[in-house]
Amino acid sequence: MAKKEHSPRCLRLTEDIISMNPAHYTVWLYRFSIVQAMRLPIPEEIRWLNEVSLENLKNYQIWHHRRLLMDFYYPAIESRPEERARLARSEQDFLAQILAEDTKNYHVWSYRQYLVPKLGVFGESEVGAAEALIDEDVRNNSAWSHRFFTVFSDPAHTTPGSLSTAHDPRVPAEIIDREVKYAQDKVLLAPQNQSPWNYLRGVLVKGGRKMGSVDDFVQQFVSDIGVEDKENVTSTHALELLAESYAEKGEKDKADLCLRRLGEKWDRIRLGYWEWRRQVLQEQAA
Repeated sequence: MAKKEHSPRCLRLTEDIISMNPAHYTVWLYRFSIVQAMRLPIPEEIRWLNEVSLENLKNYQIWHHRRLLMDFYYPAIESRPEERARLARSEQDFLAQILAEDTKNYHVWSYRQYLVPKLGVFGESEVGAAEALIDEDVRNNSAWSHRFFTVFSDPAHTTPGSLSTAHDPRVPAEIIDREVKYAQDKVLLAPQNQSPWNYLRGVLVKGGRKMGSVDDFVQQFVSDIGVEDKENVTSTHALELLAESYAEKGEKDKADLCLRRLGEKWDRIRLGYWEWRRQVLQEQAA
């Protein structure tokens, strides 16, 4: 390394060291410098890396190395659509294999969000992959996040650089409608699951729609708030969204009641949080 030797024997040496210590960051960087200097075939390096990855699912260095390889390789295939598509399919298949072992692996999801815009794999195949994982586990926050990223980062119908928490007027109404219904369908499966509620809220923001636009849906999980012996809540997330809807309409007293009942009865463990939310509401009304 000190002599910056880039040779087959050094490449084999890095392989031996990585087999003993897969987290050796310096050796990974050295290996990449060898790949660069020797102009080694990137597909072959990726095949070797796949084997190492399957044996070390939680290793950050592996995924950083993979990104470096992609950045190095991409210019060579940028003008070759068929080659790009072949690489994208190969990567998607491998990621599916990894996620079958560990569906919430942070490094894998982070890499996947890097890969989607890099290779332009927006569209039905990627959205469908996230959907399949949500079907397996409706509480998989990572899959929900990836679906949102894929749908609302697609340059075909979104504004480049649009923040995830900002309205994007370029997104067609039919996509907003589709995603609202998708989130609502998943809420019905597990009303107390926070993931689809957060997704629903994000979709409404993207579409520039008020929280109150889904009041009819939300109110099926909430009834008679503040009425003793009649009050019923089957989803605290619905009650929170209802509070936001009331606040948007300027009905601060109703919004405050929802937040107060969350702290008093329906989500007591977070009483301090709900009291803080009430304080913020009062300050906004002042």
